[in-house]
Amino acid sequence: MHPSNTPASKPSALALLIAATGVVYGDIGTSPLYTLKEVFNFGVAPNHEGVLGILSLIIWSLIWVVSIKYVLFILRADNDGEGGVMALTSLAQRAARNYPRLRKVLLLIGLFGAALFFGDSMITPAISVLSAVEGLQVAFDGIERWVVPLALVILVSLFLIQKHGTARLGILFGPIMLLWFSVLALLGIHGISQYPEVLKALNPYWCIHFFIVHPGIGVAILGAVVLALTGAEALYADMGHFGRKPIARAWFFLVLPGLLLNYMGQGALILANPAAAHNPFFLLTPGWALLPMVALSTLATVIASQAVISGAFSLTHQAIQLGYIPRMFIQHTSDTEQGQIYIGTVNWMLMIGVVLLVLGFGSSSALASAYGVAVTGTMLITTLLAAAVMLLLWNLPKWLSVPILAGFLLVDSLFFIANLPKVLAGGAFPLVAGIILFLLMTTWKRGKEIVFERLGENALPLEVFSDSIARQPPHRVKGTAVFLTARTDSVPHALLHNLLHNQVLHEKVVLLTVISEDSPRVASSNRLEIQEHGEGFYRLLLHFGFSERPDVPLALSQCHVPGLSFEPMHTTYFISRETVVSTRRIGMARWRELLFSFMLKNANSSLRFFNLPLNRVIELGTQVEI
Repeated sequence: MHPSNTPASKPSALALLIAATGVVYGDIGTSPLYTLKEVFNFGVAPNHEGVLGILSLIIWSLIWVVSIKYVLFILRADNDGEGGVMALTSLAQRAARNYPRLRKVLLLIGLFGAALFFGDSMITPAISVLSAVEGLQVAFDGIERWVVPLALVILVSLFLIQKHGTARLGILFGPIMLLWFSVLALLGIHGISQYPEVLKALNPYWCIHFFIVHPGIGVAILGAVVLALTGAEALYADMGHFGRKPIARAWFFLVLPGLLLNYMGQGALILANPAAAHNPFFLLTPGWALLPMVALSTLATVIASQAVISGAFSLTHQAIQLGYIPRMFIQHTSDTEQGQIYIGTVNWMLMIGVVLLVLGFGSSSALASAYGVAVTGTMLITTLLAAAVMLLLWNLPKWLSVPILAGFLLVDSLFFIANLPKVLAGGAFPLVAGIILFLLMTTWKRGKEIVFERLGENALPLEVFSDSIARQPPHRVKGTAVFLTARTDSVPHALLHNLLHNQVLHEKVVLLTVISEDSPRVASSNRLEIQEHGEGFYRLLLHFGFSERPDVPLALSQCHVPGLSFEPMHTTYFISRETVVSTRRIGMARWRELLFSFMLKNANSSLRFFNLPLNRVIELGTQVEI
């Protein structure tokens, strides 16, 4: 966490724990709504062996995948406090800095993992809210036709309130989720008290016994069990919002006990009444509390959706700063927490995807048959990236790290393989969305590299330019001109065009390059690098972390160099906007060049991204052949 320097502004540990519970654990906290129901729809018999075996699989999956893998290990693989697959990719690349080929492979793996997370961010809100609204079917007959419209109203409303920020939503949602997990635990205790034999499921023996008794189902049942793990990746992606300790404490002291008790309570109900397997969660609820429970579960699923939405915002911000996604307008919703942001473009794209999923599938059971491919793929990729960090950066003893990583890879691989058949049952949607996003990210990155190379072909070194200025000085006007350029070894085209057309130069000319580091934040002491080249020319480098807001005027105001002033009314910013032309030159495939051209044309301007003053910016166009 990175609160402001004012002690009073620092949230208390309890406030952070409550807010983290509200935002981070909504997704995995609502999995009891549909997990056991879908498991028994899969074909497992609701008998003694089936119930205890499935419960044991769920219990130990939560313990191994979430408690041990994510909370105890993956959350420690933070990149200066930031989590998520993009932050982990940067960390893994740093770990493999001496292995160029491995760095490239890790980058591609990480980008695909990020793309899959976006696919998961669409399907999770749809299945969560639908499952809660379907609880009305237990209370009222003939209400089926209202389920989809109600779910759509709830989901659209959720996306409409995103602009108010994660912090406010966390304060609002935290107490509701505290109530939710308390109710989960109480319902579970009530069910267990009716059939205490269900506690045998805590013995991992029943996991093995299940596969012996159900040889026909085998590993495939993990495709349904994985529903209990929904939100595990969002837990890591949201770490930058609240920090590792509040997330870990909330899991062990509140979330995990509530989940385990509720799953066993549902299992006890099914053992006592096998017919209850078609909707054990709501049938576990006493009749008098059914409608309040539907209302509470609906609120909880709205919060579940928040976990992946805020995770998608964080991931997008990181990808933009690292150069894999075109610039978008990012609204920072907190004065004290840099990780709390809102990105309108991502918000509306997710909303459209979620609405299409609800309309296309129409029920949580149909969505469950498609769910799991993207999330298990992301979980597997996270393990591969973490392996590079553990082995190459942490330098853990091989006798400790290798067995642990082997266990993580084995379990993740089994879950992924079990979900592959779902591709033909609708699981292709998040997978195709992930592949499309992967192509977009790699095309954008490669396209920017080609543009950088092309602009450098006829570039004029600054030393040569300043010598010519000394020999034939143009008219100089008062003030400071800041030319933003990606290159640090030449004169930007915008400067040459300005001199050619206007025949003047400012007294002070600053060639500014903004550099995004592979760490989330950069210390203020390392923010600026400046070199004086004579004739009033300066080369200035600004370093920002991938989770920071690149506010250029604010950073320049902290630059103290004798004779160089960035007084707002006497500083003019020059930016270049490239227009690419697809040619037969070696670069990318023609269709990718056209795609890159479209993305570049619609990318957000440097003006807003760097927070430049509207009335002090001059934009000059440059045509580039790729």
